[in-house]
Amino acid sequence: MTEVDYYELLEVTKDADKSTIKKAYRKMAMKYHPDKNPGDSEAEEKFKAVNEAYQVLSDDEKKQIYDRYGKAGLEGHGRGGGFSGGFEDISSIFEEMFGGSGFGGFGGSSRRRERKTYNYNLDIAVELVVEFNEAVFGCKKEVKYSYKNACKDCSGTGAKGGKLSTCSHCQGQGQIHMRQGFMTFAQTCPHCNGSGQSVGDKCKSCNGLGYDEIKDTFEVNIPEGVNDGNRIRVSNKGNIAPDGSRGDLYLQIRVKEDSHFVRHDDDIYLEVPIFFTQVALGAEIKIPGLRGELDLKIPAGTRDKEQFKFHGEGVKSVQGYGKGDLIVQVKINYPNSLNSEQTELLEKLQESFGVESKPHESSFETMFDKVKNWFK
Repeated sequence: MTEVDYYELLEVTKDADKSTIKKAYRKMAMKYHPDKNPGDSEAEEKFKAVNEAYQVLSDDEKKQIYDRYGKAGLEGHGRGGGFSGGFEDISSIFEEMFGGSGFGGFGGSSRRRERKTYNYNLDIAVELVVEFNEAVFGCKKEVKYSYKNACKDCSGTGAKGGKLSTCSHCQGQGQIHMRQGFMTFAQTCPHCNGSGQSVGDKCKSCNGLGYDEIKDTFEVNIPEGVNDGNRIRVSNKGNIAPDGSRGDLYLQIRVKEDSHFVRHDDDIYLEVPIFFTQVALGAEIKIPGLRGELDLKIPAGTRDKEQFKFHGEGVKSVQGYGKGDLIVQVKINYPNSLNSEQTELLEKLQESFGVESKPHESSFETMFDKVKNWFK
């Protein structure tokens, strides 16, 4: 990992006192601790770095050397060679944060944290597909899904009679320890998921799963203005734990696209094709809006892709911030072919404009002579 300034690592200023440094270290150590980031090598490196930073900045002598000479000045003064003055602080900090069990090698308490005996999350997330107009105006939708209910015969353990065995990999501790250099790291045991227990004989009622899967159907109100990617929480519709407590169901909204309207946040975009003669003459046409017909005035000389805004004709904000806008973008269409009569009419029209109908001639007049001179 690229070396970073110790003060930057702990996100403190150089004039920070010991109390501020200690508080900052608590925060960063908690953020990057291996227990909270299993398998994340980058977080592990940062965890090592913030420990090193705290060792130095919490020691008056080392801090003075570091401030004057940087890391190079600390060579031979104990940096990276073990905990010196900062050992007691670090030990007490981790006992407070993890109850003595989250950071190995410090001689902390061996008491275990409370563990659950079932192996599934209580909250559930399912995708709910809604039509474009259903998302804009709101609707009622039927939700079909399955949830887990803890097996009564094994109390959600998956073991026969609810009797679990001690995990042979972590000896019931729920954690495995790894030593790197002078530090020891504790990680959740991947074999028992931190429970410290494993299934010996499987429960026959649930075949060792620990739960029964139940299908359910219910109706939910989709609020007006909901957008693609929004989540709706339905309380007490999640999985059920052995003690009867129940999680929540999260509906992940996916909105189908419309063939004409394009939504961006609460604004709606609509492309309107107009004929080139309407641009030349100017026109007023009727266009579809979300809530009915709208009148669009096209001034003579309107450019291709020019936009016109209808305030408040967009989607109602699901957070209650009013309505978005309808933005109309014109697309100028030209005829694919002309018959003889149309060709003749257009030629007469062009001639009627005189010099104005050939702007390229005046623009390029001097350039022709300029290019010729290049080859003389």
